[in-house]
Amino acid sequence: MASNKNQHFVPRCYLRPFTLNGENVAINLFNTDRSLFIEKAPVKNQCSRDYFYGEDLLLERAIQASEGAYAQGLSKILQPGYCLDDTHRQLLLRFWLLQHLRTEAASRRALEMSAGMEDVVGAPLDAFRQSIREAVLMAMHIFVEVIDIVDDLKVCLIRNRTAIPFFTSDDPAVMTNRWYMENRRTAGHSFGLQSAGALLLLPLSPRVLCLAYDGDVYSVPHSEGWVEVKRKHDIQAFNQHQFFNCRANIYFRNWDDCQQIKNDFDSVLTLRPKVRHRIHYAVFDHTESGMDRFRVVDRAAAGDHERALIHTQTVFAKPINWPAQVSWRFKGAAYTNGTGVGYVRRGSIHRLRSDGFRKVPANKLS
Repeated sequence: MASNKNQHFVPRCYLRPFTLNGENVAINLFNTDRSLFIEKAPVKNQCSRDYFYGEDLLLERAIQASEGAYAQGLSKILQPGYCLDDTHRQLLLRFWLLQHLRTEAASRRALEMSAGMEDVVGAPLDAFRQSIREAVLMAMHIFVEVIDIVDDLKVCLIRNRTAIPFFTSDDPAVMTNRWYMENRRTAGHSFGLQSAGALLLLPLSPRVLCLAYDGDVYSVPHSEGWVEVKRKHDIQAFNQHQFFNCRANIYFRNWDDCQQIKNDFDSVLTLRPKVRHRIHYAVFDHTESGMDRFRVVDRAAAGDHERALIHTQTVFAKPINWPAQVSWRFKGAAYTNGTGVGYVRRGSIHRLRSDGFRKVPANKLS
């Protein structure tokens, strides 16, 4: 088993389409923390290692099988004349999920959330305290358990016909949700993998991006799985999500793109979340109609309470604009049962331990 001093970012098979010369082991990067460009950084320092899974043979085999299938599928997808099929749709969805859960950036956010909970409670929460390695292992077990959670989404491939390439990052599998961000009913609420209006992004190469979307909320016209994009404005709209989601590094192929990256990053810098989670503290208030009611208070001023709740809310950046290719579906729909579950997709209902879901209109602002 390799030493855990190795960094954990993204699989080598993922970065390969972005490297300078195919199989060469270098890639350019932009470090957002220091606003620093690094030319031909070794790919080996950016990639994940199997040592995270070595103690669980079944888990390791599942992860390796997923990565191997993705590498083979990607080589076909990037061939001229390729038409997207159902096998590769599912492959891309599940690889997106693997990436979404496994990166060091995602694991560090989980640790930061735990640390934030300790600050709110004012006492150590040993049960939630983890190392990076433990957080990654837990995420991989979750991946195996919920591997089909996004299988109901529609998938298409965005072909970039502009001079601006797609960029990738150290946390490339982006989850966003235009409907949740713009609908009055969901104002102030966070969304998740089962939410109505989900949008998932994953750059596959500088010229190809995978887009998954809730087909009950959005319409994305395509031909044989492909969407041709000829306006740089739309490519920048896709790229801004890498700037929002990355922890520290943006990866790219051509050194000549440095100024473009810097300009585009600076244009959305103020929208990039300063924190990734908000933590709310609520204390018991009263019982009404058999239901316990809690009220949100400031933890520092709350004092001691026998009954309290801690609620964590993920913070997402709202982009300047959305790609024109993602439009609203006529008579769109979401599903809700009026609880804190929120608005979910039709394909997610069977996973939820709750009844009484009803279909509601999912127009842009209704």
